[in-house]
Amino acid sequence: MTSLPLVSVVIIFLNADRFLREAIESVFAQTYSNWELLLVDDGSTDGSSEIALEYAQSSPARVRYLTHPGGENRGMSASRNLGIKHGRGEHVALLDADDVWLPGKLEKQVAILNEQPEAAMVYGRTEWWYSWTGRPEDARRDFVHELGVADDSLIEPPTLLTGFLVNEGISPCTCSMLVRREVLERVGGFEESFRGLYEDQALCAKICLESTVYASSDCSYRYRQHPDSALSVAARTGQREAARLVFLDWLAAYLSERQADHPELRSVLESQRQLSQPSSNLIRRVEAWARASLRPSLSRSRTQRGGDR
Repeated sequence: MTSLPLVSVVIIFLNADRFLREAIESVFAQTYSNWELLLVDDGSTDGSSEIALEYAQSSPARVRYLTHPGGENRGMSASRNLGIKHGRGEHVALLDADDVWLPGKLEKQVAILNEQPEAAMVYGRTEWWYSWTGRPEDARRDFVHELGVADDSLIEPPTLLTGFLVNEGISPCTCSMLVRREVLERVGGFEESFRGLYEDQALCAKICLESTVYASSDCSYRYRQHPDSALSVAARTGQREAARLVFLDWLAAYLSERQADHPELRSVLESQRQLSQPSSNLIRRVEAWARASLRPSLSRSRTQRGGDR
């Protein structure tokens, strides 16, 4: 397998001792064997650092443990960039510490990039994984998210970017992607101003703006659903809407900086920025409250009028 491209796998983690070992084992279980694993510690204070060091010490030829200077916490984007910087692979794959890959993930995606030289990256479907808990009621909640684009197809820029601005659900999950290193270097990697939310969409936006992407029908990634994930916490605390507006404003500035001439993309972006403004969100909430409040009154009113007849 040494004649095949080396894949640099980057797992970043912060206090992830509950799930980290399972994520690492899913890399070791890959049917594609020419990979290296970079474990990036973003300032953990639990037992996850010890787990990462255990693997680095037992498999030093394949696994490396990295930290920021002084063991600092610098956020998801800076941590992924650190792993990418130290990787030697022709391709880069990313895996979150609380998620897992299915065994054929790398083998299938490397083959696609070999067969599709014009593709900057390949991504696939994602399984929203509730059944990891072992509870029967959670097993019924598992589902595979649709791509939202044609299966097994090359998508020319900026079609995918325009599409996921309208429907975030079709944006590529970072951990379902395999990206050519040269592409990551060309776009400058992850935007380090995004420490958590929307760091994945910022990277995808930079790639999809100027590069062809292959959308695979295969599902090789399990996205664990649990209340302590960054997305769950953001939804619970109301941070997600504000983070989306920050992302949209950043993207508008990025397009202007690149002098990107895509009228439809710019139109969709401006529309989404308007919808994401706090005033727009407030108006929508008030309208929804008004509709809900008026519905019983209208119902009583109709009943009273019917009785009068």
